[in-house]
Amino acid sequence: MTERTPLLNYRLSASANESELRSASAGHAPEQHPGSPRQRSTHQRQPQKLSIFFGVVIPTLLSMFSVVVFLRIGFVVGQSGLYQAIAMFLVAYFIISMTVLSVCAISTNGALDAGGAYYMISRALGPEFGGSIGIMFFLANVCGSALFVLGLVEAIVATFGVPEDGTLATLSYQVLPSGYWWSLLYATAIALLCLLVCLVGAHIYAKATFLIFLVVIFVLGTIFISFFAVRPRTVVLPSSAISNPTANGTGPVFPTTANFTGFKLDTLLGNLWADYTVDYTTGTTMTFATVFAVMFNGCTGIMAGSNMSGELKNPSYSIPRGTITAVIFTFIIYNLLCVLVACSCDRVLLQRDYSFLRDINIWHPFVTVGVYCSTLSAAMSNLIGASRILYALARDDLFGKALSPAKKTSRSGNPWVSVLISWFLVQLVLFSGKLNTIASIVTIFFLLVYAAVDLACLALEWASAPNFRPTFRYFTWHTCVLGIVGCAVMMFLINAIYASASIAFMLLLLLLIHYLSPTSSWGYISQALIFHQVRKYLLMLDVRKDHVKFWRPQILLMVSNPRSSVGLITFINDIKKSGLYVLGHVQLGDLSTLPSDPLQSQYDSWLSLVDHLNIKAFVNLTLADSVRHGIQHLLFISGLGGMRPNTLVLGFYDDCLPKDKLIDPSLSTSQCTDPFGPSHELEQRPPLFHFTSLRGSIDRQDNGEFGDGKVLGSQEYVAIIADAMKMLKNVVLARNFNDFDRTQVLSPPSTFPGKRAVYVDVWPVNLLRPDSSSYVDTCSLFLLQLACILNMVRAWRRATLRLFLCVEEGRSVRGSEEKLGQLLKELRIKAQVYPVPWDQQVALHWQRQGKWSKKQRSQSPDTTEEEKTPRADDEDNEEDYVNSFPSNATRLSDDYLSAVNKLILDTAQPAPAVRFLYLPRPPADTQRYATYLHQLELLTRDLGPTLLIHGVTPVITTDL
Repeated sequence: MTERTPLLNYRLSASANESELRSASAGHAPEQHPGSPRQRSTHQRQPQKLSIFFGVVIPTLLSMFSVVVFLRIGFVVGQSGLYQAIAMFLVAYFIISMTVLSVCAISTNGALDAGGAYYMISRALGPEFGGSIGIMFFLANVCGSALFVLGLVEAIVATFGVPEDGTLATLSYQVLPSGYWWSLLYATAIALLCLLVCLVGAHIYAKATFLIFLVVIFVLGTIFISFFAVRPRTVVLPSSAISNPTANGTGPVFPTTANFTGFKLDTLLGNLWADYTVDYTTGTTMTFATVFAVMFNGCTGIMAGSNMSGELKNPSYSIPRGTITAVIFTFIIYNLLCVLVACSCDRVLLQRDYSFLRDINIWHPFVTVGVYCSTLSAAMSNLIGASRILYALARDDLFGKALSPAKKTSRSGNPWVSVLISWFLVQLVLFSGKLNTIASIVTIFFLLVYAAVDLACLALEWASAPNFRPTFRYFTWHTCVLGIVGCAVMMFLINAIYASASIAFMLLLLLLIHYLSPTSSWGYISQALIFHQVRKYLLMLDVRKDHVKFWRPQILLMVSNPRSSVGLITFINDIKKSGLYVLGHVQLGDLSTLPSDPLQSQYDSWLSLVDHLNIKAFVNLTLADSVRHGIQHLLFISGLGGMRPNTLVLGFYDDCLPKDKLIDPSLSTSQCTDPFGPSHELEQRPPLFHFTSLRGSIDRQDNGEFGDGKVLGSQEYVAIIADAMKMLKNVVLARNFNDFDRTQVLSPPSTFPGKRAVYVDVWPVNLLRPDSSSYVDTCSLFLLQLACILNMVRAWRRATLRLFLCVEEGRSVRGSEEKLGQLLKELRIKAQVYPVPWDQQVALHWQRQGKWSKKQRSQSPDTTEEEKTPRADDEDNEEDYVNSFPSNATRLSDDYLSAVNKLILDTAQPAPAVRFLYLPRPPADTQRYATYLHQLELLTRDLGPTLLIHGVTPVITTDL
């Protein structure tokens, strides 16, 4: 009686065997890398003693042959013809050869450990990609093991089982009961056999591989001999192939017999061209795509050799040579079989009996033994491979405590818990009974793994990392791309829906690992790729092509101690408008007197601060003999190419006592308030930040924005401002941001009952120049631009811009307001304009000036309006006059400045979230720096969060 083994039960080829012989790596000690949860002594590591033949060639051949050699060759030739069959093998082997080149390249770039493809991908692409692919590789091996167990059961039942239809057995050896539960019992027994082998140790299977290999090669030898030795004969077709299953037995009746003709030209000519018909096992009509998908499943399994790297004498030498040898050998065997089959078997035999090789063999049981051996080997190797992948995943702690039990090993290093978990999952899959659908999913999972290996090699090649120098050099990025494209095409060719679902599942796992897993110490290829691309684009960013239309703020914020600067740091992050943002810090010291660079140990704390505050900023630290020199260094060297700071932000120089607003997330509230009494929890979880404590007494120094807690004189502070303007940098002085809470300011009214609308106030007039009310100079427009940028940020969009226009009696208020409104319209800035009379404040200024002018002039300045206006030769001089510090600085009385300060406070009701004020240039006379700073302090006293801004370059245009 002919064996009836449905084709689709074998559609997962022993490509799943690519985990085959990975079992030999069971004796490996865990990888000893930083962060490993566990390290084992070297005496537990098995000696690396396998040669190319035993360590690479045999595992790869067993993985690639399997049942495809016995059950699919006739199917492929019968449906597609000899020409298309050879073309299919050429295309399939071209695809896998591209992946073979990538495997060889990665395997010769360093030592491999347990985990096979997972290890290669995770160490190249990072834990997210490696972990997601590893889980899919594990599931593919589990399902593959169950698939081969069920395939073996169905092959055994088809040969030795009692017919399910109740008819009497026609052969004496048909004694096994059949049915779902009986098949499940047989499958469980086979799975237990595989479990026992895996629990005893992988070395048993490693020793058996050579015997299995000999059996398979012997059966292949008998098949080749049979084509020449067996005389032409008639073969009885299976009963399932006689009638058309799609017609419920009423359709056309097919022949009951077919012919093995021996070598005949007529037979060859009849098998040259394609003749796609209905597959008698499924009832579906075959096409080129479906046949190619079935055939391709048997051409994989190329990673079995690389999985043995831990047991090889010389992995970098053995893996490329052994893998390529096995691929070439299987390619020759497959094509020879196709030619022999096409020359000796008629089309009906090939299309209606997929197990015909047994019927034409010199002894029928030979092929049956070959099917049993290859299928049992595939089931066992997939179970062992799944356990090794699970063990590698658990050891890398990518899923936390969920997989921690799988780390346990025996004294010999066998991960017995991983074996039990894998066997349990295999047993669950066995309850499904039929795995035709899962077979396609498993194959797609394996193709995803191959594509990921190609992607890993491609990323390493494109990153141009100096340490990527594999000894195997017969690959380029072109071969990697071809491998990725080939695997992707095959995935969608096999089943587009399953391929899409598999990719979505992989992306879901990738996101899960990205957000939940701890940081690894393997290195991230993404960082190398980003570096490569950023360097390329920075070289393309030409500063000579800058245009005012595309100007954006690129900010250097000087920070002394972040503990008192959290509010300012978060606010400046909003105002940068996708521009460069650098946190600068100056530490006083002389490197020549220090044993090492003290800044290197501080970078981690600063980077943790950036992550904690969720801002997009770089960190730049410098060591200098003074704060002024340090800031000069940063202004000169910060940034690269066209990405350099154009705006310097400083904290205001005042007497305010800084407040610690930085809460370390690694500490509890009680620990943060008691820095002198570290608790046991503090010892368990070290602080995330290592910034010095704030000063406890009021000193005349900066407001915690720069300087490393050292005394900074007013002369040096103003000199820093002057230096920045000489370097054509815009300057911003930030005052009263100690208590600025962005969350509270921008929270909706429902969160804080009674909370009113958010306002941003802009005073675009130089208030230290009451004799000039110009608001269209470069500095005033710079204020408007920054305020508009803040209002464009999503969190600040509901804020209202209020623009205050200072006017004097006798001048046309409406005309000035309309002129300013027209300017705002042209600049596309939405703001509310409020005229503010300030005659009383100006009068205070002129009273003070009058006392001085009596000593200088015989004529009172109050006599005419003309004399209140500065005399200038041209518009350029007018602008220089407006934005400069007044030459009559000493004549700006404290009464005038206090009156202007009160005007700002009383006019802006309700109080705004932040104010933008005009910052004049410092005086040329350095002896008047203290007066300049004192007047700024009076002007901004008690105003709340305030920015004093001075712009030196045009940033606004009305052009398209």
